[in-house]
Amino acid sequence: MRFLVMNGVNLASTGKRERGVYGTESLEEIEAELKAFAEVHGHEADFFRSDIEGELCAKLAQADGKYDGVVLNAGAYTHYSYALRDAIAGISTPVVEVHMSNVHAREEFRRKSVLTEVCRGEVLGFGKNSYKLALESFWL
Repeated sequence: MRFLVMNGVNLASTGKRERGVYGTESLEEIEAELKAFAEVHGHEADFFRSDIEGELCAKLAQADGKYDGVVLNAGAYTHYSYALRDAIAGISTPVVEVHMSNVHAREEFRRKSVLTEVCRGEVLGFGKNSYKLALESFWL
């Protein structure tokens, strides 16, 4: 199986920003670990990151039919991007929403996702392991 792991706005600063929430590893380190994790299980993982909402939407459209699943951490776009919601709803490839932190235990505005309704599922609160759990959900 082949997967696309997508990261959105502000996730390039993972490992530097709010370390108590997001950990100390960089996004590149997490991606390398996820790539190895997928390979150990006989799968492939590609990665894409952008702070630009339209680029994330375009990548979802390009991914449709080319991947068995998409793991998406949209960052703050999770809470208000109807464009991303429509992009997910417009593809047949399943998408799992991911958050490293438990958004329900944080600020009130983080507790609502406009993406969840159109995603296959949601994994949150397990740090970088949220990505692994999301990947596993496709092959378990």
